[in-house]
Amino acid sequence: MKQKTHSGAKKRFKALASGKIKRKQQGRRHLLENKSSKRKRLLGNTKYVNPANEYQVTRCVLP
Repeated sequence: MKQKTHSGAKKRFKALASGKIKRKQQGRRHLLENKSSKRKRLLGNTKYVNPANEYQVTRCVLP
């Protein structure tokens, strides 16, 4: 039987053509008054899933 895509993971991750998996950072939703502008700006940048966790995420996103 085929494994289904994890519906939570498909909203959080995006697989790129290079094989990397793009993700967002936490901490940008609320309680932003006490965070510095620099910290908020850097939290908006794209991050990639750590190679140690790529296999697990790939199994959820790309069954």
